[in-house]
Amino acid sequence: MLEQIKTETYKVAIYIRLSKEDVDRGYDESESIKNQRDLLTEYVKKLGKEYNLVHIYIDQGFTGTNFNRPDFQKMIKDIELGKINMVITKDLSRLGRDYIETGEYIEKWFPENNVRYISVTDGIDTFSTNNGNNDIAPFKSILNDMYSKDLSKKIRTALHTMQKQGKWVGGKTAIGYMKDQNDKNKLIICEQEAEIVKTIFNMAYSRK
Repeated sequence: MLEQIKTETYKVAIYIRLSKEDVDRGYDESESIKNQRDLLTEYVKKLGKEYNLVHIYIDQGFTGTNFNRPDFQKMIKDIELGKINMVITKDLSRLGRDYIETGEYIEKWFPENNVRYISVTDGIDTFSTNNGNNDIAPFKSILNDMYSKDLSKKIRTALHTMQKQGKWVGGKTAIGYMKDQNDKNKLIICEQEAEIVKTIFNMAYSRK
């Protein structure tokens, strides 16, 4: 089937994703996005003049197990509109970590929409019929899925342990408190807000 799909010019989409887990593990967000962009734009340049880079789609802070990402969905829409017929990612996990849905895109949705998919570091090219790396793509997807689930489990365990130790692991703090500048897992009293809280409680108590 793939051998029958030919095109004179490829309308290329670069897709970049950096998950919240990446940031939590110490990756510099902007630098990691920059590294992916530099790698992939250079890759497209080397492909030749028949490969036209149309758009770079970037999702920051989104897990790979959820495909309802803003720029990913925008890319899918652009494919449906005929603006894109080739998708390139740094590796398979950037596309997604859910092996069922990732496989659905690679094995079914992309071919049905005449879209060529390339994962640069994995050596995957869905239009290369003799590429052995394509055959092991499903196994890589399963490993990516397992890695994501294992990482999520470890993160939940770590957060639960920190909560037991009395450490702050939430996002926005309650009024009257703020995060310690020297320890993000420690709350300290915000004196200005604390006065407001005291006033509210005193007013409520005086009405009894």
